[in-house]
Amino acid sequence: MRIWSVHPRYLDRQGLTACWRETLLAQAVLEGATRGYTNHPQLERFRELPDPLGAIGDYLAGVAAEAGERGYRFDGSKVHRRSAAPVAIEVATGQLALEWRHLMTKLEVRSPELALRWAGVGAPEPHPLFAVVEGPVASWERARPDA
Repeated sequence: MRIWSVHPRYLDRQGLTACWRETLLAQAVLEGATRGYTNHPQLERFRELPDPLGAIGDYLAGVAAEAGERGYRFDGSKVHRRSAAPVAIEVATGQLALEWRHLMTKLEVRSPELALRWAGVGAPEPHPLFAVVEGPVASWERARPDA
């Protein structure tokens, strides 16, 4: 499961679709509707919030908005809840950089034309739900920092 901190615009078709599906799974986990993935480290940053389900819904809305920009139709009715007052989740520069390297490695193999398009991006924008702060890779991250 990868709930990307980078803006969904950087994801290729496969990445955007996988992000949608995996975040829907995360929503089900937070709702207690599944037994699997209940201790997945990527969910820590949502569980820490006052309204985890609203936040995951806000995240899904950002992914759906990007899909809509591309002409895809992600079923918005699958987003069960949104926050009444969305809260920005902090993402550290180190975490964003790690995810960016991870994504670029995937794009170089899967979507080389997109990797070339984004090659000049030094610091990617975060998903609209996130606010960038200085700091290291997140404690919940399981990917290798040099990946």
